[in-house]
Amino acid sequence: NTDYEDKMIFFKEKKGSCTSKHAVIAGLAQELEIPLYKHVCIYKLTEEITNGINDILKQFEIPYVPMVHCFLVYENYKFDLTEGNHNGKKTPINEYIHSERVDPFISRKDEYLLFKKVLSEKILPSKEMEGIAEKILLKARAKSINLLVNCVLG
Repeated sequence: NTDYEDKMIFFKEKKGSCTSKHAVIAGLAQELEIPLYKHVCIYKLTEEITNGINDILKQFEIPYVPMVHCFLVYENYKFDLTEGNHNGKKTPINEYIHSERVDPFISRKDEYLLFKKVLSEKILPSKEMEGIAEKILLKARAKSINLLVNCVLG
């Protein structure tokens, strides 16, 4: 979508990403007092999930690219409304470095701040990322986002 801060962008553009689709459904559930919530997760993006990631991993000499995704949770059930869509991912994301419940319309800034917190508290101190600078992971993340966008736009 073109403007993630616009709560109605999903309807205006008649399409949505994981962010906007899950925001609308979780926002409606909140209004109706249904215990269905939006969660943001950070996961390990690898070639197993998206074709072309190995080139990025080799370029930056890293084991995976930390990426952000979101989904819905109702009781013990997880729903990803983008699963199976033409989103650049070959497989569902079922394992997370971190996952937490968030406001349905969490801002891009707050989502990024959550990502940076997990990066500094969990990812960078991990054995897997020993000796790897934050700026390297951020550059790899930017390239990975471009790869995923190109997969979607095809």
